[in-house]
Amino acid sequence: MHDASVAELSPFTVLSPRVANQEPVATIVTPVSALRYAPAVDLQARNFAEGQADVAIRGGTFANTGFVLDGVPLYDPQTGHYTSELPIVPGMMSPPTIAVGADLAVGGGWNATAGGVAYDWQPVRVGGELSVGIGDWHTYRADVLAGVALGGGWAADVGAGFSHSDGPFADADHQISRYAGRVQRVTERSATNVVVGYQDKFFGWPNLYTPFNSPETEDIQTLLILGTHAQQIGDDGSKVEIGAYYRRNDDNYAYNRYAPVGPVPPFQHTAQVTAAGGQLHWVLTEGSSIDARLWLLADELESTSLTFGSFYSRTHLTTGAYYNGSSWLETGDSLHLRAGLGYDTTNRGADAMTPVIEVALERPSGTWRRWSAGYSTASQAPSYTAVAGNPNGGLFRANPVLDRATSRTLDLTGEFAAGAWTGSIGAFYRWDDELIDWTFRSDFWARSAAAVDLETAGVEVFARRGGEKFDLILGYSWLEKSADYGRAPVDGSFYALNFPNHRFTAAVVWRVDENLEVRFDNELRWQEANPLRLNDTERTLLSSLGVYWRTPWVRQLQLSLQVDNLWDSDFEEIPAVPAAPRLIAVGARWRW
Repeated sequence: MHDASVAELSPFTVLSPRVANQEPVATIVTPVSALRYAPAVDLQARNFAEGQADVAIRGGTFANTGFVLDGVPLYDPQTGHYTSELPIVPGMMSPPTIAVGADLAVGGGWNATAGGVAYDWQPVRVGGELSVGIGDWHTYRADVLAGVALGGGWAADVGAGFSHSDGPFADADHQISRYAGRVQRVTERSATNVVVGYQDKFFGWPNLYTPFNSPETEDIQTLLILGTHAQQIGDDGSKVEIGAYYRRNDDNYAYNRYAPVGPVPPFQHTAQVTAAGGQLHWVLTEGSSIDARLWLLADELESTSLTFGSFYSRTHLTTGAYYNGSSWLETGDSLHLRAGLGYDTTNRGADAMTPVIEVALERPSGTWRRWSAGYSTASQAPSYTAVAGNPNGGLFRANPVLDRATSRTLDLTGEFAAGAWTGSIGAFYRWDDELIDWTFRSDFWARSAAAVDLETAGVEVFARRGGEKFDLILGYSWLEKSADYGRAPVDGSFYALNFPNHRFTAAVVWRVDENLEVRFDNELRWQEANPLRLNDTERTLLSSLGVYWRTPWVRQLQLSLQVDNLWDSDFEEIPAVPAAPRLIAVGARWRW
């Protein structure tokens, strides 16, 4: 049972152990804030990460990443750009884990072929925290989260946040407000969580989606009502988890915010998703178990521009069953097998069988603690933007013949522990068939949806060292791709071929004394050349610095100085989209 009493409060709510700074400079913290400098994630931002975040994993695109909360698959059917719009206070959720390979295939992400971002619930913390900040460009923000115990295992927390900025230049302003409330009941054998969240976001940015220097804007309202229940079965570790949600995302995009708008806005979309299902973990013997999942999802789209498709509603079914077996060797090592089969289908297109197998060797001592090798598959149905837009006119040319994309991945990963260091080294090779990309031609001004057969090779390294004074988290990734667009005329790619050949990350936490901390996030990257990148910047160093002082006379109060884009890099994370310049802000946090 959850004990919410806390004798000594940590000065931070930990959103991710793999990044140093735990909240952004420009706005309120959102679930994607913890992903910006994460070693395994390439977060490509428009304006700022919390404004529009394309989350790419292992060289995938924004649409190839899935999000899961307590096993519940979340997505936006209009476009993957909005899948990460989760109107929940991050303090209600656990730090994210990144699912790739076999972990992705068995449920770490849904309707995704490259990787997944998975969250669990945090216990309600009795007490609360208030964070405020002000910065350049008339930027100001406020964020509050408070929790109470209700008795009988019941607890509740509520959160609200607001941020505003005029932006670093004309037509780069934003305003965000978010409200969320949760009721939770935790007992020795069960856990129930019900959350309602709403977020209203407006932001502008020149070249937000198009490279024509137009003052574009997005106005997005997201509602999420979600509930989960986990119940232990027997005393051997078996359990069942069920969940359901309703999500509504209203988006109004403007190519030119100053252009007159008639009674029907030209780019207004409402996407709705209703889902229900669950998963079962059934222990067979001491060393074997079965995991099974079944989810039904129904989506629907209303749009003023995506009106050229053959359907505007769709029902998805995703299911799978996987065997887990372990055996212990005479050496004291253990051998683990995970194998099974998934199935994805809709009533509007092709289906896919998705087999997975993984073998792992674990060692209780020595430098290399775990080796795993696996083969996994995943699939993805197309978004409405890709199939229901006008194929012959407009800014975004759809392709009505696009259907389900599939991927196959080979993985080899080793995990190590050497002295104060822990980490992993891995390599993978992924074949994507009919992956949906957005492309351009040098003699044609609109972007077009196209299918590409893509092969991606990669190496990923992660290492962490903790100490009394310093924490150091290092990451490195290498990517190489080979693309075949068939007969489609393609001169460049906005997404599939927008990736770093080399990417280094380094997060440093320096505890100067018991009250003062310096937190430093860094990303050094060598980007693959892209003819769309207007400033021809392919190598850059991005950094965020935070200095946090916990006042000795009031232990609940923490003051901060933060600098984003420390070196004032003009690197275009998405080709043709201008970078946000350096931003300096000060803040205060009160915890009780």
